[in-house]
Amino acid sequence: MRARPRPGTEVFGEAWERLFDPPIAHRGLWTPGGAPENSLAAFQAACAKGYSIELDVQLTADGQAVVFHDDRLERLTGQEGRLRDHTAAELGAMKLSDTDETIPTLADALAVIGHRAMVQIELKTPFGEVGELEKKVSEILIDHNGPIAVIGFNPYSHAWFADHNPQVLRGLDSYGWNDENARKLAPELRRSLAALEQVEIARPDFLALGLDMLPSPRADVFRAKGMPIVAWTVRSPEQWDAVSGHCDNLIFEGFPA
Repeated sequence: MRARPRPGTEVFGEAWERLFDPPIAHRGLWTPGGAPENSLAAFQAACAKGYSIELDVQLTADGQAVVFHDDRLERLTGQEGRLRDHTAAELGAMKLSDTDETIPTLADALAVIGHRAMVQIELKTPFGEVGELEKKVSEILIDHNGPIAVIGFNPYSHAWFADHNPQVLRGLDSYGWNDENARKLAPELRRSLAALEQVEIARPDFLALGLDMLPSPRADVFRAKGMPIVAWTVRSPEQWDAVSGHCDNLIFEGFPA
C-alpha cells in the first residue's frame, strides 16, 4: 500500500502521480561501455523504456546549470580539475567516457526529455548553502512542461523552493552518513542527518532514502502520515524485494526494474 496523498498534493499534478510509477533510472538508463551516466543518450534510453529519470545538476563558472554528478572531472571525462572552475561551453566540449556524448546543460536535457518522463533533479548545492543554483534551476523550469521534482541532501535548498517555487515537488535525500565523505563531517551533524532531523527545515513532499536506512521505523512513521518514500540506489531485484514493503518507488541502475 502506497503512502496516502496529503492535502495540497493536487498542486503537483502529474508529478505527484509519477512519483509512484514508473521506476526511476539513476542518472538515466546508462550502461558501462554504452550510454554514459547523466548523458543525453542515457536520458533518451530511459524515455524509450518508459522510465522516470534522476539526474544531477550543479553550477558552472559562468553560472549555468549543467548535468554532472562528481565535483571533479577526472572519472568521467579524463580531464583534471573541478567542474565549477569551467564554463558551460568548455564543459560542453568534453567527451564523456570516451564516447561522443558531452556534458549537457539542464536546459538541453529537459528539452530532449520533454513530457516523456518524470525528471527528478538532484541539486548539488553544498550543505548549508543556498541561492544561485536554486534560482537558476527555478528559471529553467518555467519553460518546461513535463512532470518534475527537485531532490537533494541540502535541506535549505528544499526550504528555498518551498518559499519561492512551492508548486515544484520536493524530495529530501538522506542515507546512513557512514561513508568516507560523511566521516569528515562533525559527529553531531552526521547523527542529525542520519536521523532525518532535517525534515523540519526542508519541508519536503517525499523522502529519498538510501538502502542503508531501510527499513526504517522513523521513515515508516513519515510514510504513514502521507510522505512517500523512494529508495536509492537499488541495484538488483533482491535489494528491492528486501525494502519494497516500506517504500513507494525506487531509483535503480544495473538491472531492468
